[in-house]
Amino acid sequence: MGQSESGEQEVATSQIQELYTTFMQVCPSGTLHLHEFRRIFGVQSTSEEESLYIETIFRSFDTNRDNAIDFMEYVAALNLVLRGKLEDRLRWSFKVYDRDGNGRLDRNEVKHIIRIIYKIKKSETDMTPAQVCDRIFELVDKNKDGQISLSEFMEGAQKDEWLMDLLKLDVNASGWFIKNWKKKS
Repeated sequence: MGQSESGEQEVATSQIQELYTTFMQVCPSGTLHLHEFRRIFGVQSTSEEESLYIETIFRSFDTNRDNAIDFMEYVAALNLVLRGKLEDRLRWSFKVYDRDGNGRLDRNEVKHIIRIIYKIKKSETDMTPAQVCDRIFELVDKNKDGQISLSEFMEGAQKDEWLMDLLKLDVNASGWFIKNWKKKS
């Protein structure tokens, strides 16, 4: 372990009290529910795509599946979004794409997230979500079985910049966390 790793760990440790105080101000019950998560991130109920995306993100952070984010899940989510290594963020992205949790992505799962990302990001490409999905499968599905494994996903994303930008699900989640959590405290 290098000095930078232990330095980052010390900073994270020193910030736990501040994170806890902020969390408890925003969530006095000690748990963050989906409706609070949506409110914190300013998701309007009229934006179906953004609402669905936020729900997907929320569910990915709710690791014990109790429909609430507790303080430990909150810290883990912040660490991932704000400081996570590329590999960890890609694993998380894969988990978000993998709606049925079977460890493999099919075309419907990939198209579903691509559609949401397109509507949120207002994508500046001439490709349709179906075309993007086809291109992803051409680049990533090495064994051509019609499904993408985690290893194919990780390897493919790291080999192609276009694919990396798309697959890592960076819809400014870091910006949302920084802007909205600080605003609420």
